[in-house]
Amino acid sequence: MGDDSEWLKLPVDQKCEHKLWKARLSGYEEALKIFQKIKDEKSPEWSKYLGLIKKFVTDSNAVVQLKGLEAALVYIENAHVAGKTTGEVVSGVVSKVFNQPKAKAKELGVEICLMYIEIEKGEAVQEELLKGLDNKNPKIIVACIETLRKALSEFGSKIILLKPIIKVLPKLFESREKAVRDEAKLIAVEIYRWIRDALRPPLQNINSVQLKELEEEWVKLPTGAPRPTRFLRSQQELEAKLEQQQSAGGDAEGGGDDGDEVPQIDAYELLEAVEILSKLPKDFYDKIEAKKWQERKEALEAVEILVKNPKLEAGDYADLVKALKKVVGKDTNVMLVALAAKCLTGLAVGLRKKFGQYAGHVVPTILEKFKEKKPQVVQALQEAIDAIFLTTTLQNISEDVLAVMDNKNPTIKQQTSLFIARSFRHCTASTLPKSLLKPFCAALLKHINDSALEVRDAAFEALGTALKVVGEKAVNPFLADVDKLKLDKIRECSEKVELVPGKKAGPAADKKALKPVPGRTAAAGAAGEKDPKDTAAPKPGPLKKAPASKAGGPPKKGKPAAPGGAGSSGAKNKKGLDTKEIVEPELSLEVCEEQASAVLPSTCVPLLDSSNWKERLACMEEFQKAVELMDRTEMPCQALVRVLAKKPGWKETNFQVMQMKLHIVALIAQKGNFSKTSAQIVLDGLVDKIGDVKCGNNAKEAMTAIAEACVLPWTAEQVMSMAFSQKNPKNQSETLNWLANAIKEFGFSGLNVKAFISNVKTALAATNPAVRTSAITLLGVMYLYVGPSLRMFFEDEKPALLSQIDAEFEKMQGQSPPAPTRGITKHSASAVDEGEDGDEPEEGGSDVVDFLPRAEISDKITSDLVSKIGDKNWKIRKEGLDEVAGIINEAKFIQPNIGELPTALKGRLNDSNKILVQQTLTILQQLAVAMGPNIKQHVKNLGIPIITVLGDSKSHVRAAALATVSAWAEQTGMKEWLEGEELSEELKKENPFLRQELLGWLAEKLPTLRSTPTDLILCVPHLYSCLEDRNGDVRKKAQDALPFFMMHLGYEKMAKATGKLKPTSKDQVLAMLEKAKANMPAKPAPVKPASKATGGSAPAKFQPSSAPVEDSVSTTVESKPDSKKAKTLGVSSKAKNAQGKKVPSKTSVKEEDDKSGPIFIVVPNGKEQRMKDEKGLKVLKWNFTTPRDEYMEQLKMQMSNCVAKWLQDEMFHSDFQHHNKALAVMVDHLESEKEGVIGCLDLILKWLTLRFFDTNTSVLMKALEYLKLLFTLLSEEEYHLTENEASSFIPYLILKVGEPKDVIRKDVRAILNRMCLVYPASKMFPFIMEGTKSKNSKQRAECLEELGCLVESYGMNVCQPTPGKALKEIAIHIGDRDNAVRNAALNTIVTVYNVHGDQVFKLIGNLSEKDMSMLEERIKRSAKRPSVAPVKQVDEKPQRTQNTSSNANVLRKGPAEDMSSKLNQARSMGGHPEAAQTVRREFQLDLDEIENDNGTVRCEMPELVQHKLDDIFEPVLIPEPKIRAVSPHFDDMHSNTASTINFIISQVASGDINTSIQALTQIDEVLRQEDKAEAMSGHIDQFLIATFMQLRLIYNTHMADEKLEKDEIIKLYSCIIGNMISLFQIESLAREASTGVLKDLMHGLITLMLDSRIEELEEGQQVIRSVNLLVVKVLEKSDQTNVLSALLVLLQDSLLATATSPRFSELVMKCLWRMIRLLPDTINSINLDRILLDIHIFMKVFPKEKLKQCKSELPIRTLKTLLHTLCKLKGPKILDHLTMIDNKNESELEAHLCRMMKHSMDQSGSKSEKETEKGASRIDEKSSKAKVNDFLAEIFKKIGSKENTKEGLAELYEYKKKYSDADIEPFLKNSSQFFQNYVERGLRMIEMEREGKGHIPTSTGVSPQMEVTCIPTPTSTVPSLGNTNGEEVGPSVYLERLKILRQRCGLDNTKQDERPPLTSLLSKPAVPTVVSSTDMLHSKLSQLRESREQHQHSDLESNQTPSSGSVTTSSSSTANIDDLKKRLERIKSSRK
Repeated sequence: MGDDSEWLKLPVDQKCEHKLWKARLSGYEEALKIFQKIKDEKSPEWSKYLGLIKKFVTDSNAVVQLKGLEAALVYIENAHVAGKTTGEVVSGVVSKVFNQPKAKAKELGVEICLMYIEIEKGEAVQEELLKGLDNKNPKIIVACIETLRKALSEFGSKIILLKPIIKVLPKLFESREKAVRDEAKLIAVEIYRWIRDALRPPLQNINSVQLKELEEEWVKLPTGAPRPTRFLRSQQELEAKLEQQQSAGGDAEGGGDDGDEVPQIDAYELLEAVEILSKLPKDFYDKIEAKKWQERKEALEAVEILVKNPKLEAGDYADLVKALKKVVGKDTNVMLVALAAKCLTGLAVGLRKKFGQYAGHVVPTILEKFKEKKPQVVQALQEAIDAIFLTTTLQNISEDVLAVMDNKNPTIKQQTSLFIARSFRHCTASTLPKSLLKPFCAALLKHINDSALEVRDAAFEALGTALKVVGEKAVNPFLADVDKLKLDKIRECSEKVELVPGKKAGPAADKKALKPVPGRTAAAGAAGEKDPKDTAAPKPGPLKKAPASKAGGPPKKGKPAAPGGAGSSGAKNKKGLDTKEIVEPELSLEVCEEQASAVLPSTCVPLLDSSNWKERLACMEEFQKAVELMDRTEMPCQALVRVLAKKPGWKETNFQVMQMKLHIVALIAQKGNFSKTSAQIVLDGLVDKIGDVKCGNNAKEAMTAIAEACVLPWTAEQVMSMAFSQKNPKNQSETLNWLANAIKEFGFSGLNVKAFISNVKTALAATNPAVRTSAITLLGVMYLYVGPSLRMFFEDEKPALLSQIDAEFEKMQGQSPPAPTRGITKHSASAVDEGEDGDEPEEGGSDVVDFLPRAEISDKITSDLVSKIGDKNWKIRKEGLDEVAGIINEAKFIQPNIGELPTALKGRLNDSNKILVQQTLTILQQLAVAMGPNIKQHVKNLGIPIITVLGDSKSHVRAAALATVSAWAEQTGMKEWLEGEELSEELKKENPFLRQELLGWLAEKLPTLRSTPTDLILCVPHLYSCLEDRNGDVRKKAQDALPFFMMHLGYEKMAKATGKLKPTSKDQVLAMLEKAKANMPAKPAPVKPASKATGGSAPAKFQPSSAPVEDSVSTTVESKPDSKKAKTLGVSSKAKNAQGKKVPSKTSVKEEDDKSGPIFIVVPNGKEQRMKDEKGLKVLKWNFTTPRDEYMEQLKMQMSNCVAKWLQDEMFHSDFQHHNKALAVMVDHLESEKEGVIGCLDLILKWLTLRFFDTNTSVLMKALEYLKLLFTLLSEEEYHLTENEASSFIPYLILKVGEPKDVIRKDVRAILNRMCLVYPASKMFPFIMEGTKSKNSKQRAECLEELGCLVESYGMNVCQPTPGKALKEIAIHIGDRDNAVRNAALNTIVTVYNVHGDQVFKLIGNLSEKDMSMLEERIKRSAKRPSVAPVKQVDEKPQRTQNTSSNANVLRKGPAEDMSSKLNQARSMGGHPEAAQTVRREFQLDLDEIENDNGTVRCEMPELVQHKLDDIFEPVLIPEPKIRAVSPHFDDMHSNTASTINFIISQVASGDINTSIQALTQIDEVLRQEDKAEAMSGHIDQFLIATFMQLRLIYNTHMADEKLEKDEIIKLYSCIIGNMISLFQIESLAREASTGVLKDLMHGLITLMLDSRIEELEEGQQVIRSVNLLVVKVLEKSDQTNVLSALLVLLQDSLLATATSPRFSELVMKCLWRMIRLLPDTINSINLDRILLDIHIFMKVFPKEKLKQCKSELPIRTLKTLLHTLCKLKGPKILDHLTMIDNKNESELEAHLCRMMKHSMDQSGSKSEKETEKGASRIDEKSSKAKVNDFLAEIFKKIGSKENTKEGLAELYEYKKKYSDADIEPFLKNSSQFFQNYVERGLRMIEMEREGKGHIPTSTGVSPQMEVTCIPTPTSTVPSLGNTNGEEVGPSVYLERLKILRQRCGLDNTKQDERPPLTSLLSKPAVPTVVSSTDMLHSKLSQLRESREQHQHSDLESNQTPSSGSVTTSSSSTANIDDLKKRLERIKSSRK
């Protein structure tokens, strides 16, 4: 019992594992109860038992095991995690349950297996059960088979994979155990129920008795399709639906989807593939060549036995096929021919699609062998060719079949037609498109007129089959000329035809296709016909023409069959009758005269040859009138033109008569039914006159009219032959010009390229340059239509001529041919009557490829050449390859038959010599171009091996292979590559290089396809293994490709394919699939059939692009790539466009309505999110050499939620015209949607970069136009480009700066200039620098020029990373081989020289002697003093100054000694004298004297001499200071003040110092003028942000830059501080500053005060003093709530930050004390609630305990002081201001205030008074003595330190004032006498200062000492000013200082105004700026004061007499300080 009680206490899961069976039984029972109670399948309880379930089923005790099985079943049914246990549990069931004697156990075991299948683990269960079949225990085998049978019966063949079961069936039938055999029989019957006869072949070889038994059972089975009775969890809904239907009695319909799919199982799929190549007899290839026929027979019989295997393993059968083909073609023994044909049949049947690659080689041979009459041979050949047909497509072998159709042998003709008929039966309306049907019908129509009956019958049968398959509508157009008898015969044959089961007959399909568009509209729409009216007329009747090209492809070319008269005129065709060519017999002159006289006025004909020209002219006028009034039907065209040609005819000497005569010809051609006969009468004369200066235009007009009447191809041919048969070069050149123009007007359809090319070659060889030029122009136009392949014809021309041709082609690059404007209505029928065999002239240039003469090179591919290519010696192999390349080059365009070449080249693709591999790849590329689309038949045998080369370890070989594959795919389209298993086999290879290249290629190609073959699914398992590849690149590429696979296969299929993966892999892959699902691009939209292609020239280039486009919509529209043209979407876009214009469909009307809204939708934080994604690598970084599809898709996806859908469709359309439309819309919406544009700016710029890669010039021009407007807008909006936007746009823009067209380059440069307004020039610099590394010399030159301009405009600071490095880079280009680049580099360096002087040579470093001499020479030659640079820049770069006048015109700093001359020059050369004038009036002081006077002052200030400003200012009496208007810049540049200010503020934060100074100057000017200052309202925060950004930039970047002159920095600091002081003196503006901005500003200013680097500078102290003053201003003038809040937050941050120096916090607290001091005055304007909230937050972050831990006790004291002051001022009311604090009770603040209130009431405020004093940490009266001493010690420590001496003195002064009895003697006693004197003097000075300036009380260290205002001056060597660098110092400061000086010197102080007006800004570069006169004086005095202190005040004592009087102009150079004083007095008196 003891034991029992022990286990009873255990928890359930431990009981289940107990060694006692009772315990386990109890455990299992309890577990079962628990499992039944748990309702949530995801409950954590399930996981406890995860590891125990196997033990449940494998328990050793049978009784316990039964309970365990029950519990396990419930667990598996309900637990979410049960799937994880599948493998181990099912394996346990198989081994430990199925062998149990108890039936119950077995039943539960089977149930468990089925339950696992139900929870989607079917494959794992099946695997374990199949393993169980190998068990030795027959019980287990039987149970496993039974379980499989049940599973199949319940779940169906879709869930249970039959192939592995069928594979083991024969073995089970052979078992010794009867039970196993019986069970095998039952499962065979069950399988048969699901797949029917597909099961027969695999079981053929079992025992015949068993087979017979099976047959009997099979017969008994019901015929209905079986349905599953149990469903997977994911299919439970379907089950419910099925039950519902059954209950409703709808049993028949239920589960239809499943039922439908059952017959799809193919027996072939169930078979095991057999490998036979290795089993071939070793001597097979010798024997097959043997002379004895018996030996050959033996060899063939061996093959015959091998190929009887129903399924063969894929391999390289090329040699075997070649051997068999040779026997079929050449063997004389017919018996062997039949045997070889049987072997081919066996191979085709066994290999199926894998045999397709050999089909092209074998088909022609078999067809030609049909000449054999022996029935057995014919039958064998028929079987062979039929089997081969099933391995390929009719399209692939059509060329070969059609070639044989012209054979003279009737048997061959008959058998070929019969083969075509049989092939047609396997086709459907979609696989037998018109493009394919047309050539076949044309060939068969010849056969129905053949003399041999059997040929005729066979042709009738073939045509009848076609009729049955595709329906009459599709075939009728080709049968238009067939007489009724034959037509009836064809129809009769059609009725007899029985199609292959499963193929639907045509008419049914037709009906389906035509439902949407009745009648002919469908056909017309599909055909891309020309007349838009046709589409509106759904009339029945025979179609005039319905050439349906494949939907994605372009409309077809050629001429239509003759139209049925009535039918065509019945159509609503404008000129129904004219579509038929007018054929006219030639008439004699007499008849003509007679006919002409009948219609012309009687006087007319006789006067035609009058000798008086006036009579002839009058006669012509009458003639013209008569023609104009004549009716078309009555006009005898031939008669009229013959009469006109009568003497003098075309020899007419009077040009007026001649002009009229030619005009009449044009009229006749336009108005009458003009025939070719008539045309021939006049053309000769027209050609003769075309070169005439006066009549040439009329002749051209007449020729154009004739071309319209008689079609251009014919006219052009006549005209060209006439022009070149005569010798007049003028005529020849004008004819060529006319033709070039005519092609543009008429389109290119039907033109005979061959004939043209020979004429053009003649013209190119002409001696007359005009003829050559015209020929080249004509070639340019032809290039538009034909594309690059046109050049091939001219490769043997002279290089000079070829370069001209190339230049012309380059001009045309990217342009699209214009839409034809003529020849649209008339020549639809008569288009290509002459010479061309095709139909439908509608296909313009895209089909030029068919006009090209294709050479037959198979005879040149000799066996010698093939053996050379396969030679052991690599040199001989190379020779062979060279020969092949030569053959292809010479032939230019070749026919697809290339003999043994594919096999030979294939061998070279895995050559050990990589050079030969590359050469082979190059040859294959040539081959693709030369063969064109026909190359597709070589994809399997040559294309796939190229893909294998992608796995090469050498990157250059891989690159070559990729280029080759792409070149092939461009010709063939992708379908050929994706069909079959070949591609998936390649992907299966575990070669990382192969995988990543192949996946990259697929990722690029798949998104362009509208549909793909189903075989693509075969690649998916390998794609998944790539997702987990060891190689990171492979994984990356696989992830990139995933969305594109999903786009075609759908998520469901892809997810299903993960079933075979391991569980861990599956989860990972599914997660990736989910992610890919989100990024999945949409399929390219199907191209709508065009209503009628205008003018017959869909201007597709003929180089075919990447993929055939397929359409599954209409059966009349082909859904397979055309055999000749595998074209993409792009091609038909033209036709589509044409249609869009003419017949707006309903959808487009709807779209119109949608277009009203905004085009850019503002998504909050959208841009930021995109940037984050890019940073986090969630999306591709926008960085590529050419944009791949994934980039476009990504952009499309990102745009989808912020760009209007209709606009996005336009933007990503394949046709450039839509891009133009999109750009036009974007331009229109630019102003109205500024916010949207800025919100989507990154996307807009990225989209525009894609346009830079387009080849269409019009799009490019439009894009650049838009960019100019965009950047103008951005600069007005003061937008700053983000780094992300810049880096994803600028590099691509810079690419375009190298465009050959000047106009584009100019635009790009203009945009770059405008960009500098929204993106710092210094950041632009590296991008442009990168552009100088381009291979394009134009780009290098332009970039160098741009760099020069940047330096010229923005100074050397733009040079990044440093001027030295940048200049070294630029200097490299001095040695460039291109002259323009050399010049640009030299000019840029000369520019730098002009700005920077000789320092340039130091920066450049070592140059080669040659380069250095060139540079020196150029510098000399430029003969340009450095000073001229700015002026030159104003003249030369007007486009820059328009928007950057403020920064572009700053005078640059040159060497100091040149400064005065530089100023003179700048002044004399300035382009704005009136501006100079105004500035001069501003400074009407005798400053020149002041300057000269100062020169001889005895203090050591020699630098003052250099500041010669006398030539700028006129000495004039000082008027009242006036405020002058804002500088002209403000008004000129923008009319809108706000945008102007925005623009200028944006420049304040510029990385370029001079730009920033300029901007600050302008703002300062605004601030100083009271009427203008208000303009800044609303911009204060923005301005302050820009300012502290600039402060941060100086602190972090400029100060660290050793190359920068520190004077420049000081100058900038002074400007900033001056500006700020100006701003913070205007209280209304100062109060606008917000808390956050004030916090940042104070942070920046305090950081600056603590910057030790500044102090080291000469003028640093001055800067720090200015900052001190500014801080005070900020504290006093800003909104008190905001500034107090800002200081509290800043103090909190500084105490939190460990990195901050304690000095920082100290200064912040000093500011707070200052604020506390101001509180009594400001308390009423402060929002106390907010301040107390800030203090509360502060106390929360820093509780009292934490504050006490601080090193210094200042923070806690500061806080207490602040609170004390507030309490004192507000009293108990202070507690009412805690409203903003949540949980007041918890707040330490409330408690503190309450304590304080209580305390202050007790103390009656005695202490609060002291607390409110804002002294530097003042002490209580109750402080201990020690504390006092500490405090004084700290003050003296400050005085002793260099940095804080003034602050210390101020604090000491405050202290003494406060505690007058305090004793500081002990502290002074220990110090030196000098220190004691210093302290006394300091205290005295502070006292004087305080008394003198009582209205600004400063008791803090933050004392106002100086006020700075900013005006940049052109020099950096002016120490006279408060802070050196040309910064004017505020007069009020100096007045204060002057007072102190005067006091010291014993002079009296009269009251003065607070502040003089500040000066105007430097508005034009011509006038350097100077500080205002008053300030100048003050600055001098301040300087003197400082020097006086240094010289113990020795100089001032002798000069203390005040002076008064009026101003006099004195040029004395001996001025001393008395003069200065006098002048000061005068100024003072004038200002009163």
